[in-house]
Amino acid sequence: MSNNRTLISPPGLSSEKSLKTLVENRTIYSLNNCELNLFETYEHSNLVPLKFNDFVVTSMLRGKKVMHLYDDPGFDYLPGETVVIPSNVEMKIDFPEASADNPTQCLALAVDQAKINDTLHFLNERYPKEGHNQFWQLDYQNYFFYNNVELASTISKLIQECMSTAITKDALADLTLQELLIRIIQTQTVKAAQEGFFPNSNSPMVAVMEYIRTNLTESITLKSLSDKACMSTTSFYRFFKRELGMSPIEFVLSEKIKCAKRLLKNPALQINEVCYAAGFEDCNYFIRLFKKFEGITPKQYQLLHSN
Repeated sequence: MSNNRTLISPPGLSSEKSLKTLVENRTIYSLNNCELNLFETYEHSNLVPLKFNDFVVTSMLRGKKVMHLYDDPGFDYLPGETVVIPSNVEMKIDFPEASADNPTQCLALAVDQAKINDTLHFLNERYPKEGHNQFWQLDYQNYFFYNNVELASTISKLIQECMSTAITKDALADLTLQELLIRIIQTQTVKAAQEGFFPNSNSPMVAVMEYIRTNLTESITLKSLSDKACMSTTSFYRFFKRELGMSPIEFVLSEKIKCAKRLLKNPALQINEVCYAAGFEDCNYFIRLFKKFEGITPKQYQLLHSN
């Protein structure tokens, strides 16, 4: 929900004897509609190419990579982060810090296109989006994001199902795959909303986001937000939660924390000034909430970012 990445518990590393290579050593678990690949790298290397025939969800588990995708500049790729890549797109990967003592480990989950189509069709039939020509879909432009708690726990569950020896593992993996696709779309929607970019400019969400951003210091209620969206509070709450995977009030809090983080980069500001400017009324509550979101106190964040 914030810039705080939720880590996935990594599976154990391969034994030294079973390693076939020190760069992108690959272990594969094949299921009916997906294939889980676990990659481990034990030595420094650059521009290692990798490509899949299917849509692939990758998540960093240990260590650091630098990922080169499309013609975009390379970016650091760390645990708690996920990248989604369409079929047949080549990535090139650097391993600047990999060593025997500090291996990288990354998962790549290749998902069958038919499974994706079925899931999107199911969502569009069962939970149609508001507005004309609005559909559930993956956003291939929005390919890099931090794991929130829900996304991380769904990926962890999928790793477990894929590595399991249970007779029902394909059935359980299929259900989890569906959940994963929903979580990815919701996470992409949150990221787009937080960056002020909403794929559909006619969506009621555009007015709602604008209202939230310009009124952070006011009292923002579910009623004021549903009025902006021209919906009843019940319909609006359901709509918001379905689009973003979180409640309107959770999103408002995440925006306030984001505002506080921007303000904390100014070392001259006192914590209580930041608290009120970001729309919080109680300083102790602000400090508690900030620590819950970011893992450190506002003062620690300010010291880290103003040095």
